Amino acid sequence: MYKQEKIKPYNDKDDKGKQVEEMFDNIAHSYDKLNHRLSWNIDKGWRMKAIETLAPYNPKTILDVATGTGDFAILAAKKLCPQKLVGSDISEGMMEIGRQKVKAERLDGIISFAKEDCMALSFADNTFDAVTAAFGIRNFPNLDKGLKEMCRVLKPGGHLCVIELTQPAHNPMKTLFNIYSHTVLPVWGRMISKDDRAYSYLTATIEAFPQGEEMMTILQQAGFRKTSFRRLTFGICTLLIATK
Repeated sequence: MYKQEKIKPYNDKDDKGKQVEEMFDNIAHSYDKLNHRLSWNIDKGWRMKAIETLAPYNPKTILDVATGTGDFAILAAKKLCPQKLVGSDISEGMMEIGRQKVKAERLDGIISFAKEDCMALSFADNTFDAVTAAFGIRNFPNLDKGLKEMCRVLKPGGHLCVIELTQPAHNPMKTLFNIYSHTVLPVWGRMISKDDRAYSYLTATIEAFPQGEEMMTILQQAGFRKTSFRRLTFGICTLLIATK
């Protein structure tokens, strides 16, 4: 097991997947507000960088894993103009907000949502031109299994594009990020979301998640043949790109 797989939101006994589902259902009402505030809106730029990375490949069918409230899916639909985009997640609470946003944007003819277990996706092999995930793979109960599933549903030559929160590797940003993530982030998150554990869990999983070159090896072991990564905003976020 990777370190972040052992970290659970509420207790050590119950299944991590079920706890993550419960956590996101609990914070769905405040997730968007917190996501943008706690990142000082920088998360919007990270999503755009990921979209720009995918754009040259012109994907027509996209699966957005751990889609949450659909921010990445909506941006991808607007900028990449796919024929079909499926947002999958385990949290119905998050996706319900996403459905409302998609309808308001009049993108419901392109974007659909599906409750899916990322460890066992229901889609056939070689279905999508691209698979994306924004701030979600850190929560997988089994990272290797989840990445293998994402690879399985990609068409040969298709691309995986992931953005994930990570820990900066160098000072002074490493020290500043540690202070922020252990003080402001959990306290502010607790006040707005009313969930005592969710944003402490967030910090713990960021610190435990595999970094840089280690993730390249993990992606290759999952079946991807070409991998690269790029650190964004001094390493607070990492952009991963891989080809099947």
